[in-house]
Amino acid sequence: MVKTPKSLRLHIGLFGRRNVGKSSILNALVKQQVAIVSAQAGTTTDPVEKVMELKPIGPVVFIDTAGVDDEGALGKARMDQTAKVLNRTELAILVSDEWTVYESRLVALFKQKNIPFVFAANKADLRENRSLEDAAKKSDVTFIATTNAPAGTGIDGLRQGVVEATPEEFISETPVIKDLVKPGEHVVLVTPIDIEAPKGRLKMLQVHCMREILDAGGLATVAKETELPRVLERLNGLPDLIVTDSQVFNKCVSIAPPHVRMTTFSILMARFKGRFDKLAEDAQRIGSLSAGDNVLIAEACTHHPIGDDIGREQIPRLLTEYVGGPLDIEVTAGRDFPRDLGRYKMIIHCGACVFNRKEMLWRIEQAVAAHVPITNYGMTITYLQGDFDRAMEPLLVRSNQGTENIQIAV
Repeated sequence: MVKTPKSLRLHIGLFGRRNVGKSSILNALVKQQVAIVSAQAGTTTDPVEKVMELKPIGPVVFIDTAGVDDEGALGKARMDQTAKVLNRTELAILVSDEWTVYESRLVALFKQKNIPFVFAANKADLRENRSLEDAAKKSDVTFIATTNAPAGTGIDGLRQGVVEATPEEFISETPVIKDLVKPGEHVVLVTPIDIEAPKGRLKMLQVHCMREILDAGGLATVAKETELPRVLERLNGLPDLIVTDSQVFNKCVSIAPPHVRMTTFSILMARFKGRFDKLAEDAQRIGSLSAGDNVLIAEACTHHPIGDDIGREQIPRLLTEYVGGPLDIEVTAGRDFPRDLGRYKMIIHCGACVFNRKEMLWRIEQAVAAHVPITNYGMTITYLQGDFDRAMEPLLVRSNQGTENIQIAV
């Protein structure tokens, strides 16, 4: 549990005005002093994160935020950071000691963004009546815990409320590859070891796939793309599925027999972290690009580009060759994401390994609202190289969760 990446943890955000006790609630929930507590308003500036296991949910990350009523230029910057936390919050805790317009605005935001939430009516020791709880009920707040964080009063009830409000997908885990593998089937994972590979280890998604294959009762073989011919020669029969890194899919297609199912890690992530049908349909809009169009390439991580970087070098080169001329390509990294998406003809996103599902879905929603097609690296590369149908086929016809409803017309 300790080593579970943040991207696979339930993100629980604490929101409210300054000095209502958000940090005290966080410390009481995790039973540690992880956030600075002070009577001075505005003590919390940047979001404070704490990872832990919360039974029966499992791994979670709590995020303490700055007050939504902060003031001045610096206060606005703090509130901007709080707004970004909302985009990745999967469950919210609203903390207050008095019902004001800010609480009403937060409740409206939670409902607008479909974020389940619970309410902590804090500082119970300083309040003479239950007017705060009554005001919350009038604002259609369904779960209310009356708390006194420093004393620990009401914290167990709040913790239980968090458990009950947790989205079902975190109780029953969404698979990456497990539903594509039957017991006894053999999967070959092709994992290039290049200058961008993590030193001394494999990428998180590659390890995740190996674990799910084993959980499904399957067999897993891991090899570099240069060793794939030798792997196929030594197998007693052919593998049931080959999953490759996007940038070597074309090479592996030339090696594996045509009837062997193949896809990419990035395309698997389109199901796990995004909207598979939307990303797949929009990948086919690449065909409408023309030289001079503005294309956004968005990366979730903030790694230092080295060598032939997939987002900054490989995809722009493939796009330029495909349209027959230069494109106006912009690259963003980390949590920087443009607000004015309407100026782009296309958005190409990475697999979002380091994002949680909520944040990736938020980005897709922004693209839909701006009427801009969005797809991801794996789908883009296989489309540009003419391998789109083959890369998509395993996910369309062999999912235990049913066939995805998408139309492929390359």
